[in-house]
Amino acid sequence: MSNLPKFSRALLHPRYWLLWLGIGLLWLLVQLPYPVIYRLGTALGRLAMRVMKSRARIARRNLELCFPEMSAADREALLVKNFESLGMGLMETGMAWFWSDERVKKWFDVEGFANLNHALSGGKGVMVVGVHFMSLELGGRAMGLCRPMMATYRPHNSPLMEWVQTRGRLRSNKAMIDRNNLTGLVHALKSGEAVWFAPDQDYGPKGSVFAPFFSVPQAATTNGTYVLSRLSGAKMLSISMVRKLDRRGYSLHISEVMNDYPGEDKQIAAGYINKVIEREILRAPEQYLWVHRR
Repeated sequence: MSNLPKFSRALLHPRYWLLWLGIGLLWLLVQLPYPVIYRLGTALGRLAMRVMKSRARIARRNLELCFPEMSAADREALLVKNFESLGMGLMETGMAWFWSDERVKKWFDVEGFANLNHALSGGKGVMVVGVHFMSLELGGRAMGLCRPMMATYRPHNSPLMEWVQTRGRLRSNKAMIDRNNLTGLVHALKSGEAVWFAPDQDYGPKGSVFAPFFSVPQAATTNGTYVLSRLSGAKMLSISMVRKLDRRGYSLHISEVMNDYPGEDKQIAAGYINKVIEREILRAPEQYLWVHRR
């Protein structure tokens, strides 16, 4: 579990100076008005599509597999929008880490907040199923301003980035829990906490099963939700944050509790969770992390 990290003088070593410069530039850019940030972010994304050719191939193939009924031209247009969203995601990360509470609050609204309050009212923990939208970091900050929670994460390889991202994420939330810390996750849930967990990435063959995902009959799906549900008895719901099409901010969507989650069979449970993820992705498919090789 990660609490607010202390600053170490070792982070001022010259090896980190270039990274400090990048962080400072991001801080500077997100001080601009939101419409300007949006134009810069989408332009950066279009540039990234030309530079990150291997990631573009992965995203293109993922779209082909998941949406075979879509025309090639429509998929290519979706791919361009996806990379624009990727560039905007970098800006939104800076917004999440560096904006004031007041500025963040001005740019999002919430649908279904009563669902979370109702789920937590019984004293049991709530496992929050998340989806890797590009605005994920900003979504976590916004959710914390509504009701602080905990979240699973993978510690960053860079000590400086670990300090920056953890400090940014804990501006409005309680704690970060290493995704491999099963004991810590179960303890938090049994203590009545709301804990964010994203099951929509490939964490390797260990602890995974293959279940349908969109038009893909066999997609690697983590057993994490199944295991945590069995061990903690926590309720489950999903939370997603999507960018509005009118460029006027974001909508945070909180679902009802998944009362029909099939917690007795991990294969069926994996298929169920994939359906939940599909439903959330279809809110804004251009904003999903298709560049991940799942």
